[in-house]
Amino acid sequence: MAEKLQTITLGGGCFWCTEAVFDRVRGITDVESGYTNGHTIHPTYEQICGGDTGHAEVVRLTFDPEEIGLEEILEIFFHTHDPTTLNRQGNDVGTQYRSGIYYEDPAHGELANAMVRQMGQDKLFGAPITTEIKPLANYSTAEDYHQDYFAKHPGQGYCAFVVGPKVEKFRKTFRKYLKED
Repeated sequence: MAEKLQTITLGGGCFWCTEAVFDRVRGITDVESGYTNGHTIHPTYEQICGGDTGHAEVVRLTFDPEEIGLEEILEIFFHTHDPTTLNRQGNDVGTQYRSGIYYEDPAHGELANAMVRQMGQDKLFGAPITTEIKPLANYSTAEDYHQDYFAKHPGQGYCAFVVGPKVEKFRKTFRKYLKED
């Protein structure tokens, strides 16, 4: 009997970048852009951009653990954004761009914490990891126009110069996890 699908919510800066990467990962059955772990109920993108909602831009991943495990998902996550910069990814600055892992299953939180401890001991990134690991709270789906943004707007400036190169880095580094076209 197949295991049931599982979810994990990840904040790796701008959700357009994170979504574009995980849309290409085999075993990921759904990627939804959203906002989480802030104090505003159902915030808008404009509120998020203001930086005072407490929310992070995130993607909520649904995955089939028989095709890809959480450890592999987190390996991809940690290597496709900078987990050592607090509240920043590249030119995107603010608490909404923080690195975070938000879980519903306590076992997922335990695995994430163990991986961060090990990467810290191994000095994998040359600087302390600032990724927060917390239970998922106050999640809401981002507006429709944010869903599949890169797929719909590959030539848009930010997509062409920031998202596109990140997707190409993923394709080269994690070829074994690519979905077959």
